Amino acid sequence: MNPTASTVGAYLRDLPPDRRVAMARLCSMIRRSARGVRESMRYGLAFYELDGPLFALESGRRHMSLYVAEKDVVLKHKDALQGVNANKSFIKFSDLNRLPLDVVEKIVRDSVAARRQRLSQGTVPTQAELLKLWGINEEAAAPPATTVKLPVARPAAAMTDAINAMANSVRDAMIAAMDIATGTQPAAKPTKASKTAANAAPAKRTTPRAAKRVAASGAAAKKASAKKTAAARRG
Repeated sequence: MNPTASTVGAYLRDLPPDRRVAMARLCSMIRRSARGVRESMRYGLAFYELDGPLFALESGRRHMSLYVAEKDVVLKHKDALQGVNANKSFIKFSDLNRLPLDVVEKIVRDSVAARRQRLSQGTVPTQAELLKLWGINEEAAAPPATTVKLPVARPAAAMTDAINAMANSVRDAMIAAMDIATGTQPAAKPTKASKTAANAAPAKRTTPRAAKRVAASGAAAKKASAKKTAAARRG
């Protein structure tokens, strides 16, 4: 009972072919015989209003039903129809061929006349009263709420790269600060310039003979210094 169609035309298009023909014939007959009715979809039914709900059509699981607001009119013609529920004021049928359309058309016309008389008396039933009469649960028959999906905006590629680069910079700065605070900062890597200087000025190698000459000159210098000190003391 909860079709998603928002118009009677769309509701009819969703029906099986045999039911589509039967329901379309009844809808056309109601519009023709009750001029001025307003057609709409309400509670999963095709509603027809003339100063308030007057008719409703439903395609159920096993039967089709024509709900009539003017109960006295249905009682007046019940002997000429099959499938009449006098208590709930609707006509149930499974096949259009078994529904005498001439009698149904009389019910439609008589209902319009009865509605106009009610208007003059100020006794038109409300929609809630009719739903109760027809045995339709208003909450159960209400169409489901429409779900609206909101698009999720995705950041552009350039913005994503900038955010990742900023996050990496902050991470590197935090790691460096922790190394300095704990004294575990790694030694600086040698630069290209220092490697070049080291290679350009290699250390000189000292031979054994040169080492002996250096040692001998040192000893002679010490002996001469001792002689000068002794002579100075004697003088």
